[in-house]
Amino acid sequence: MNILVVGLGLIGGSLCKALKKYTYHTVYGSNRSPEVEEAAMRDIAIDYRFEGDFSDIDLVVISLYPEGTEKYFTENAPKMKKGTLVTDVCGIKGDFAARMRKIAEYNGLRYVGIHPMAGKEFGGYQNSTPDLFQRANFVVTAFENDREEDVRALESLSKEVGAGKVVITSPENHDKMIAYTSQLAHIVSSAYVKSPEIKLECGFSGGSFQDMTRVATMNEKMWTDLFLQNRDNLLFELDTLIQNLLEYRNALDSGSEKELLRLIADGRKMKEDNLRHRVGQPN
Repeated sequence: MNILVVGLGLIGGSLCKALKKYTYHTVYGSNRSPEVEEAAMRDIAIDYRFEGDFSDIDLVVISLYPEGTEKYFTENAPKMKKGTLVTDVCGIKGDFAARMRKIAEYNGLRYVGIHPMAGKEFGGYQNSTPDLFQRANFVVTAFENDREEDVRALESLSKEVGAGKVVITSPENHDKMIAYTSQLAHIVSSAYVKSPEIKLECGFSGGSFQDMTRVATMNEKMWTDLFLQNRDNLLFELDTLIQNLLEYRNALDSGSEKELLRLIADGRKMKEDNLRHRVGQPN
């Protein structure tokens, strides 16, 4: 295919590099900063800088923030070749995906969203890598009447660039699950680092501290947009977490060894069940 990747940040840049390393697709790149496009050309991460002609493009991958993605698609959909498949890599789907699909249908295009579950502490093209998606989970968010061939094309492309597991689900279920598996973790990490002890942790921290704080370096503009667009699901998960934390706090406050033992044991058993379930799942 001739694939256009719009936005050459961490995800978009890594996708270009992975496509060049692991596939035979022709890759066009577009970025608002010409310097980034030039760097991608030097790195042979893209075959061509996109000059605005969509006539030869088979697949458009928009790798921008949700607001930017919707704006780009609205402005450029009328210029795209009829029947072109368009996707995005945003971490929100739901109503956003419904709006994207409406734009696609109005302009005679096809739209199916994807979400690669991969990232790093720091974004930008300079941190992109062709192996970012190796063994990562990919979510393809299909509506009920989407064309099977489009869904399978994105599933195949995900595997080509390294996906360990591809899940096909609805945009609504994607948002429900992502609130728990991703967005909640980012909020917890951001809140966790706000202790005054953060200034004194050097020499006292190990893997658990690094695991808990890694995603606190998230981009505030993008994640604020993601959180607000998934507000109801995220509020449910936050309320659940706060209630669970209160149980631990109350046990500590009352000095109840029995209650702490129960709470910790319950958490251990649930995680062990989760690990056993993962082992039994196909890649």
